[in-house]
Amino acid sequence: MAGLRIHSVLVTGANRGIGLGLVQHFLGMPAPPQWVFAACRAPTGQRAQELQRLASKHRNLAIIPLEVTDPASIKAAAAQVGELLGGSGLTLLINNAGMVILNALDDETLEDMTRVYTTNTIGPLLVGQAFLPLLKKSAQGSPGSALSCSRAAIINVSSSGGSIVEVTLFDMAQVVSYRCSKAALNMLTKCQSLRYREDGILCVALHPGWVQTDLGNIEDTGPHKPPLTVDESVRGMLKVLSSLSEKDTGTFLSWEGKVIPW
Repeated sequence: MAGLRIHSVLVTGANRGIGLGLVQHFLGMPAPPQWVFAACRAPTGQRAQELQRLASKHRNLAIIPLEVTDPASIKAAAAQVGELLGGSGLTLLINNAGMVILNALDDETLEDMTRVYTTNTIGPLLVGQAFLPLLKKSAQGSPGSALSCSRAAIINVSSSGGSIVEVTLFDMAQVVSYRCSKAALNMLTKCQSLRYREDGILCVALHPGWVQTDLGNIEDTGPHKPPLTVDESVRGMLKVLSSLSEKDTGTFLSWEGKVIPW
């Protein structure tokens, strides 16, 4: 992670799982960000207790209320982050918040498909739009013109389950709404990379691996359990982020830095 030097980072879905792991690793860096914004739906709730404990120990950690399906909440979060940053921009936005509903194809419903798609695809779209001015400010204030996570970047946490080529683990879990939402998130990432390149913002879809989290521990997989710990996944992802450059914008990569087919 030697090459990853960022002024500020915002992580959505930061109260548990991969999001919490990312926050912990950012705070533990030899040269940590000046600001780590941990965004979650209920900052004072039971599920955010570890975030609250971290915030009491780290002055550079700010817990931000953010519901990614609520435009008003997103707008308020962007305003709060902008105020805390003062005149500086946001270096890194990690759209990590996500959900899964364990429906097979025959059981999929309009309501469930809409809920999952709204969280996993529309949420990152709206969050990216709201924080774009702060990301642009970071890009404009950075020396040089090359794209990198140390300048300005949007990282969308995707899944190999959204790969139309691979359709990973379909026999164990069809989770159709989840797969469709992540395939759509990959296209969103590609569109963001094309649009935001002129603003100096790198955009990548990143698969964290099959991780031992509430979301990763999908039911009905029998003896098959996620092989990766949160720590292993996050360490790998941060190593990838430190190496990203101009050539990587608009790509779909794994936590090990390997290209995943769309």
